[in-house]
Amino acid sequence: MNSNTQQQEVIDATPLADCSTCSYRQTLLTEGLCKLGDCCVAIESGRQIDRFFRTNPGYAVDYTQDDFWERRAIAAQYVSPKLLKPLMTDPDEAVRRVLAYSVPLEWLPDLLNDPDREVRITVADRLPEKQLELMANDADYLVREYVARRLPEGRLFRMVVDQDDQVRKAVAERIPTVSLGLMANDNAVEIRRIVARRMEIDELEMISKDSDWTVRYEVALRAGLSLLQHMLNDEDEEVRLTVQERMASLELKTAE
Repeated sequence: MNSNTQQQEVIDATPLADCSTCSYRQTLLTEGLCKLGDCCVAIESGRQIDRFFRTNPGYAVDYTQDDFWERRAIAAQYVSPKLLKPLMTDPDEAVRRVLAYSVPLEWLPDLLNDPDREVRITVADRLPEKQLELMANDADYLVREYVARRLPEGRLFRMVVDQDDQVRKAVAERIPTVSLGLMANDNAVEIRRIVARRMEIDELEMISKDSDWTVRYEVALRAGLSLLQHMLNDEDEEVRLTVQERMASLELKTAE
């Protein structure tokens, strides 16, 4: 298939509007500000509609209440945020997603309980920190994970017992090290490994007898000489070897 044939197929597949019935036929069309099959607001084609508003942003406000959801969603990207209030309860989630990215911060609380997860994730990503805790109990774990990654470290305590591993992992990676003991007995091995990597060295003893050898291995990599002596007889060979190597290294440094 040659390039001319491919180009013709693309042209044939492009949705076309009827310019003879368009209200812009005597204005924008004659001025070259819209173009059949390429830059058109009358056709249900997101690509063409976006090009139309990009070329003629002043017309976007006329389409924020249009019957076609994609036309409303695209128009919302080109109007002043002050004019978006009527769209906050738009029936289509794609429209509300656009709003979540662009409305003034003081409007975001109105979207806290939006039924669409992507809308709430965007809200969690933009909401001022002082209001972010309002979303810590969101029904969706991805929303709570965003919250856990943005909340001030000192306010993460309430999320250490979150039901989802991914959320608690985000908490374990950020919570102040002096508070990691709260997660030393977490059900998820991956989270206990994070605790072992971050915990204050003087507190590692509380996790040195963990049921999982990989957690004890992480402890052995950081433990002080006193704790290492108590781990010499660990049931796992890899842990024992690591303990021995670290003890030899620490004793050598002490001798120097």
